[in-house]
Amino acid sequence: MEGDKMKVLTFDTADQASQKAFEIFKEALENGASVFGLATGSTPEPLYEKLVASDLDFSNATSVNLDEYYGLAGDHPQSYRYYMQEKIFNHKPFKETFLPDGTNEDVEGEIKAYNQILADHPVDLQLLGLGSNGHIGFNEPGTDFEQRTVLADLTDETINANKRFFDSVEDVPTQAFSMGIASIMDAKEIVLMAFGEGKADAVKAMIEGPVTNEVPASILQNHPNVTILLDQAAASKLSK
Repeated sequence: MEGDKMKVLTFDTADQASQKAFEIFKEALENGASVFGLATGSTPEPLYEKLVASDLDFSNATSVNLDEYYGLAGDHPQSYRYYMQEKIFNHKPFKETFLPDGTNEDVEGEIKAYNQILADHPVDLQLLGLGSNGHIGFNEPGTDFEQRTVLADLTDETINANKRFFDSVEDVPTQAFSMGIASIMDAKEIVLMAFGEGKADAVKAMIEGPVTNEVPASILQNHPNVTILLDQAAASKLSK
């Protein structure tokens, strides 16, 4: 039966689901996890607020991020480096924090360098969000499951979803460095959060559909330790 290994937890609100994510991070840290794979976007913000407000100490921990826009420097307000500094790192320091370098024009060199970072810092706990088309990181539908770090072309859907953060759609980057599916699947433990009705179809396909690269997140059915945290709206199309 598909999805059997996945632990799927549904909460009344996104905030309650974020509290559960906080507890998973706390437990991982207490059990010796030292490398955390982190994500950006609106979904993890409540979790980051809880981590910042807590007395958890990440000063001996390392973070590796899923992705970074290609062409944006780390001090650009829409870069993911800037987001991470603002939302968590400035308030809750880590020993080391890694994101791809969006300004590196040597694409192959940057991919190789980030793959090496991930090899040197195996992820204990990876945080994921879910795109409405089933993407994780910037691994869009059709992505090869065997890929590691990649320079991904963003779909029109993703570009349109991101344009609210930019002055105009022309300013939205069309590519991003992203951990590949194989890199994500290397994590010892994965937590995916998805909230809102707009994610309900992707949630159903991820959990109850076949494993297919048309729904990149469906690969998580094959991971031994995944927890899916949903609010009622995101879980609304699940059959059970």
